[in-house]
Amino acid sequence: MIKKLLSIFILISTISHAQHTIKGAMSPKLKTDWLILYRLEGTKQVFVNNTTIKTDSIVISGKKQAVSSFGIQLPASAKPGTYRATYSLEGAGFVDFFYNKEDVSFIFNPEYPQQSIAFSSSLENKLYGNYMVAISKVQQKLDSIQVEVLKDPTLDVKENYKNMLKKVDSVQATYEAAAQGKYISPFIKASARTNPKEMFTSINAYIDNIKITYFDGLDFANEALVNSTFLTNRILDYIFYINFSEDENEQQKLYKLSIETILAKINSVSYKRDIIQFLIEQFEESKNLAIIDYLFEKHYNKLPLALQDGKFKEEKLALFATAIGRIAPDFSWQENGRNLKLSTLNDAETYVLVFWSTSCSHCLREIPELYTYMKTRANAKVIAFALENDAFVWETYTTKNLNGWHNVLGLNKWENKTARTYQVYSTPTYLILDKDKKIIAKPNAIHDAKEFLEKR
Repeated sequence: MIKKLLSIFILISTISHAQHTIKGAMSPKLKTDWLILYRLEGTKQVFVNNTTIKTDSIVISGKKQAVSSFGIQLPASAKPGTYRATYSLEGAGFVDFFYNKEDVSFIFNPEYPQQSIAFSSSLENKLYGNYMVAISKVQQKLDSIQVEVLKDPTLDVKENYKNMLKKVDSVQATYEAAAQGKYISPFIKASARTNPKEMFTSINAYIDNIKITYFDGLDFANEALVNSTFLTNRILDYIFYINFSEDENEQQKLYKLSIETILAKINSVSYKRDIIQFLIEQFEESKNLAIIDYLFEKHYNKLPLALQDGKFKEEKLALFATAIGRIAPDFSWQENGRNLKLSTLNDAETYVLVFWSTSCSHCLREIPELYTYMKTRANAKVIAFALENDAFVWETYTTKNLNGWHNVLGLNKWENKTARTYQVYSTPTYLILDKDKKIIAKPNAIHDAKEFLEKR
């Protein structure tokens, strides 16, 4: 009896701690030999496992084809959630899927991963995929009826709209019932559109309704939704597509209003912090400094200090410190017995700030060229910031060759504090400032600097 009970206990224990596998195939075959599996947590990725990718052959549409394939065994402790299989660090080199204590197998086109993924095993992923196809089909038909009425308000298609609305509601209800108790249940519920009972005849009213109802059904406290790309994708769509204006000033206002709307819906302070950081990185891509400053000043800096990521803040502020549109970071130097500061210079309409070094061969070619050219620019002045390990060569060179410039010595070369502030990693590095010391250009080379100055 004891042996029998022990066998049953071992069997139950084995089943309850069973390991599952993730198998995938990419067609056409991809030239890569590695894959990393992550679990999504908020806006971050947590490493789970990695494996090599091998070449295999499978039958697709009756034909044998070469594919890239992989298999990963999840640890017994793996939690249900949204997982990401990353096979490339550039572009859309990943595919997301759900895991909930079952084996997952799929095939996809690596060039269009999320749009082409097809599951051969995993009841949850199959059900969610079928739902997305079914709901998209009927929702698009409903939307097409609404669009036709917006084009021609005299059309009598109320009955068609009513019948299609019933189909949309029916599909939604069917899949919500089928997903009860499953990990994908909140995703299906959150995907439901709030469709009006009656059609709109005004485009403005139609758009306003989309904005008002956009977050209906979205639960910003649901752990499954938070630990996926679902909410972040909805946030991006709301900010960058739903609230869009061709007028630049109006667009900035819409950005701020949409950010306020979103953050007001998030009660978790740590998740709010993650979303603010996520948005800062999104606006970094378009170099929208005004909105980045707004996010820091209005929201990030008001978070509890224990939640603020000091390293993130320092890196971002340093990254944007010398962006075009910023006032150039200040520094001081001695010149002919006087103490001068960049911020208080007032002897030109335009300044060329060039970081250079006497040990840089490119500089020794370009600095004389710049010196000759600048003699033709009466309203411009050069601030030549030399990054050196000692003063001897620099003093000799500037005395003989660079009279009339503001010559600044920066010792400790690459470790010089000002050079680090300006993120100077190579010489020569050019910045062009206006009379107020605002950065108006960051030329890549001397010919770019000359071309810009010619237009001023």
